[in-house]
Amino acid sequence: MSKKSKIQAVKGMKDILPSDSHLWLMVESMCADIFSRRGYRQIRTPMLESTHLFARSIGAETDIVSKEMYTFEDRNGDSLTLRPEGTASCVRAGIENGLFYNQQQRLWYTGPMFRHERPQKGRYRQFYQVGVESYGWSTPDIEAEVLAMVEQLFSELGLTNTTLYINSLGDAASRASYRDALVDYLNEYKDQLDEDSVRRLGSNPLRILDSKNEKVQSLLDNAPVILDYLSDESKLHFATLQDYLTTLGIEFEINPKLVRGLDYYNDTVFEWINHDYGAQSTVCGGGRYDSMVEQMGGQDTPAFGFGMGLERLIEMLQEQNASSLEISQSCEVFIVSVGDKARLQAIKLQDVLTKQGLSVQCHMGAGSMKNQFKKADKSLALIGLVIGDAEAQSNQVNVKVLRKELAQKTDMEQQRSVSQDDVVNVVTNLLDSL
Repeated sequence: MSKKSKIQAVKGMKDILPSDSHLWLMVESMCADIFSRRGYRQIRTPMLESTHLFARSIGAETDIVSKEMYTFEDRNGDSLTLRPEGTASCVRAGIENGLFYNQQQRLWYTGPMFRHERPQKGRYRQFYQVGVESYGWSTPDIEAEVLAMVEQLFSELGLTNTTLYINSLGDAASRASYRDALVDYLNEYKDQLDEDSVRRLGSNPLRILDSKNEKVQSLLDNAPVILDYLSDESKLHFATLQDYLTTLGIEFEINPKLVRGLDYYNDTVFEWINHDYGAQSTVCGGGRYDSMVEQMGGQDTPAFGFGMGLERLIEMLQEQNASSLEISQSCEVFIVSVGDKARLQAIKLQDVLTKQGLSVQCHMGAGSMKNQFKKADKSLALIGLVIGDAEAQSNQVNVKVLRKELAQKTDMEQQRSVSQDDVVNVVTNLLDSL
């Protein structure tokens, strides 16, 4: 590579810059808070896993495994994959560490995932996902709890114009009956199916319901509906979930074509769609996957969960100018100082105030009073502390409310001088009044 060649991020990998990171931190901390309120505990798994894990859990016929995974051999010749989603890793960790043996678990995770897809709005090759997984409950009440948690998150973030779509894929017997009916129907139109659908017709015909081909979707308009093939037990399960959602005041629509993009689901599946966002409008999706733990070597353990892409969620919030964006305040106090002695006192004052839990920026390096106040204004600080030569000699500090509307509210339109020993109390009281 030439010394003058421009080094750029890998295609589909996006930097999260300081101008956006405060919003990321806010969303992540709100997720952690809401999940913990209902007893969900965080699990952290490696980004690298055995390739066999995903082929076995997600399904070899899925686009993720067949087309999108970042897979390579390490120096020992082992086939490794950068995780494309979080559920399989949670299941592997739970089995390996005995988390499911005669136990029930409420877990959540967050971190980077990797898929070699065509980069587009809200979809990147490295993307961050937050997910929730519940293990040990086969009843629809846990599903209602999880869905209520997502609805609460959207509400507290201020995300609007979203719709919850739900469907039931039924149990194994239901899906087998439906599979036969769907294959019989689609065989009549085999010459009109695209290449992917023809391939899936012999291996996993339910995945055709998820086709992005408009012509295929038009053929499916008159296809058999999976809800007509549910067993009595699956029908009752799905109806009970709807009762829970209605009781909770969570609006939903039933979409019988909803199958999700992974092969491990059974019974309930769902997606939250945001109608302001265009083609990539799914903000959250998941469902029940009762067979995966046993399939991967654990004991029979029912499970239900979801995954949600943080890039897409945050871009939706930004486009909607959601209420959560208004609460970001990166700095409460900015300290302006001129002169060597003043700077020593400013650094000490910053240390004292931050140990009291305040957010404080201190001007560093040379700079005129005017330029420092420009930086204070740019920081969005609410309060300015000013130490010049005179204040440094008398161990005083000038306190100034930097936002005009707030200054009027606190009757502090003019700065006032206080002892540096009293600064913590003065600043704390001012902030409480704001």
